[in-house]
Amino acid sequence: MIRMPKLWATAAIAIAALAIAAPSRGQVTLNVVAEAEMRSLDPIWTTAGVVYAHGAMVYDMLYGQDESGAVHPQMVGSHTVSPDGLTWTFKLRPGLKWHDGTSVAAKDIVPSIKRWAARMAVGAALMSRVAEMTVVDADTWQIVFKEKFGPVTEVLANSGTPLFIMREKDANVDPFQQVTDSIGSGPFIFNKDEWKPGAQWFYRKNPNYVGRSEPAAGHGGNKTARTDRVVWTYLPDPAIAIQALSRGEMDIIQFPPSDLMPMLRQNPNVKVEITNKLGRLAILRPNHLVAPMDNPKILQAMLYAIDQSQHLNAVVGVPAQEIVCWTALSCRTSLETKEGLGDFAKPSANIEKAKQPLKESGYKNEPLVLMNPTDQPQITIFVRLADQQLRQAGFNIDMQSMDWATLVSRRSVKDAPSANRAGWHLFVTTSTATFQGDPIANNALNTGCDGKNWFGWPCDPELDKIRAELIAAAGKEQRLEISGRLNKRFYETVPYVNLGQFTSPAAFRSNISGIIDIGYHVLWAVEKK
Repeated sequence: MIRMPKLWATAAIAIAALAIAAPSRGQVTLNVVAEAEMRSLDPIWTTAGVVYAHGAMVYDMLYGQDESGAVHPQMVGSHTVSPDGLTWTFKLRPGLKWHDGTSVAAKDIVPSIKRWAARMAVGAALMSRVAEMTVVDADTWQIVFKEKFGPVTEVLANSGTPLFIMREKDANVDPFQQVTDSIGSGPFIFNKDEWKPGAQWFYRKNPNYVGRSEPAAGHGGNKTARTDRVVWTYLPDPAIAIQALSRGEMDIIQFPPSDLMPMLRQNPNVKVEITNKLGRLAILRPNHLVAPMDNPKILQAMLYAIDQSQHLNAVVGVPAQEIVCWTALSCRTSLETKEGLGDFAKPSANIEKAKQPLKESGYKNEPLVLMNPTDQPQITIFVRLADQQLRQAGFNIDMQSMDWATLVSRRSVKDAPSANRAGWHLFVTTSTATFQGDPIANNALNTGCDGKNWFGWPCDPELDKIRAELIAAAGKEQRLEISGRLNKRFYETVPYVNLGQFTSPAAFRSNISGIIDIGYHVLWAVEKK
């Protein structure tokens, strides 16, 4: 057993400094290590995973996908479709209430869909085909389409950028402004008065939640909470977080760093398991609005400079969990393709090949701001390696360190760093391979030119047209053919650069069961014995 008494003491002090009034005797409290600070309460305003996890605690969804991607009704009791396939009529299941005691109604649903669609690529794809959306009565609403659109329930159930249903007053908030309340109808109630922004936040079981009869599965089924209280704690030092789990002060860590995994595996009271089987994909995202990132030659040079094998070995270090992936979407999915791949897709980087398009681009050695979130162990490794590899190819990289919450705030800035100190050229993020591999949900793949797409704002009408074709396609062969064309165009414009796909274990105490992983852990089915 590895013994680190000083670090244990530091962990205990860190937890004690945050702890507040203990729950009542007999209550079960689940203590979870948060992946980052939570500075926003609005899962529509930001795509930060920690805020999505908060949304899943507080809000509910119309439909839910299970872990296999199958769609199940959730808040919806029933729906009907007109013979021509254009009119969809939905009815809420009975008994749904907001945390403030008022009833959920159709008048809450329609603005919730509109607000979500204004920020999320999957919602925009839906709304581009909608003629009108109206409230029929207290429990019923209707969507009329301009043309038949097959994946209606799949879009509404999407787990990558979930449609969390809000009260009418919150749903009517400008989607580019933050909602500051968290009154949902979901399985947990947010204790806003206890919230310590950036450090710790608390939830209690919703005693009035009306669960479905089906067992919990992904975002579907019965979401009735099985713990009385949940406390999320942000511990920026991974070693302290690991020791807190080892001592039983914490119950779950979703993303423990790989270099500290041996310590966890030696602890008989800790389980280490891969809960997300398809894994995650890391990408390097350029700001396409800012020179020189608006030059395709620059982006193509980056493709040659990146060595995915090095990235994966550094972040994971277990070959069976590493996937070198050059598909624009994600690998080991039905849309994986090798169309459009060049020499950049070899196992290792080709620095000499990178130098040629960089020379042709007219690059003047301008410093490129690469944001580095030092409180994200996996992402910061990707960033540091990208920094090294890009420098070797001839790029002048200005790597700026910050926490993840600051990066999430800065990435919404469209200005060049020369005009705004918060401006940027590049950042790294990760998302689930399931989400990344879905052409409807993948926000980073949206290349619409209205400036409302996801941070980085690439503009390419041709790629966006192919993506729309793929969304509407039905048969497997047709979808794969379109995916090939999309991949080819993707590597001509390079909306982002893949850094590798990987699986990584979560760690939790041995008395914990019922963890559901849909890219982030959802906690309603978790039991603590």
